[in-house]
Amino acid sequence: MVLRAWSGGWRRVAGAYGMGLAMYALTFALALPLAAMLRDQITAQLGNSLMAVPVADGVSYDWWTEFTARATGLGATFTPAIIGFASTLDALSRVVDARYPPKALMWLLVAYLGLWTVASGGIVDRYARQRPTRAHGFFSASGRLFFRLGRLAAAAGLVYWVLFRYVHPWLFLDLYRDLTRGLGVERTTLLWRVFFYLLFGAALLVVNIVFDYARIRLVVEDRRSAVGALLASLRFVWRHPLAVAGLYALNAFGFLLLLAVWALVAPGIHGAGVAMWAAFAAGQLYLLARLAIKLHFLASQTAFFQAHLAHATYTAAPVPAWPESPAAEAIAR
Repeated sequence: MVLRAWSGGWRRVAGAYGMGLAMYALTFALALPLAAMLRDQITAQLGNSLMAVPVADGVSYDWWTEFTARATGLGATFTPAIIGFASTLDALSRVVDARYPPKALMWLLVAYLGLWTVASGGIVDRYARQRPTRAHGFFSASGRLFFRLGRLAAAAGLVYWVLFRYVHPWLFLDLYRDLTRGLGVERTTLLWRVFFYLLFGAALLVVNIVFDYARIRLVVEDRRSAVGALLASLRFVWRHPLAVAGLYALNAFGFLLLLAVWALVAPGIHGAGVAMWAAFAAGQLYLLARLAIKLHFLASQTAFFQAHLAHATYTAAPVPAWPESPAAEAIAR
């Protein structure tokens, strides 16, 4: 059943590829204003100076260091960590070390999470029905489920806040300090730290799985209560722990495989011209692939949940229909 849900998830993603491209376009559109603001800061700093020529032709680390040291706000985020695979490692490091994103990017993160909250209702509804719902069906489901999913997202945010605000410091500051105090072997202290990383990561994964199935149950069963969907998700995960973990492991393996490929082919800093545009294209292909895997998580989990219901295309809510005009109704008579 796990393999059937995994392969069925890819069929659902492929069958709704236009929705994935639309989500990529919206994500790209969110980043464009910030890119324009950063460009203006760089232009203002370079002006008509002689340094503008080598910066335009390639990379000047001396100028880059000077710019980052003087920049404020969004400009302070323009560091080598945003290039190639380094950006992926930096993002993973921020999660496991509980480091908050730069303040200049917080509004973008909030907007991105809001976008996903709005769209996730229509996305799961489309995957559950396994047939085109068109634009009116997608936006109808998104609008109908927005406040319910918003309450669920608020609950998830609260749980994650507790984990990062209290559990992470307790593990990596208090407990880690108590267990490693007086140890003279660095390998032992490293093993304790790795163990706490795995423990904290496992807690994040469990929370992620529970809220994923809560979102799916809320959409598929057309539940009104976010709390009810969350409790139903807990019961579902409790009854099928090995299958749920196996499906998540398969999806996670695909994500890790993508990271491995990206680590091998990720472009570095190779100057301007064709090399620059090739690096940009490679980065966009990686983002598309990562988005496809993110959507596959939802699609495969939806397929797995529906496989335990009366039939594989069960959805409680009716199919949204575009309202026809009175003239069309008169003609139909």
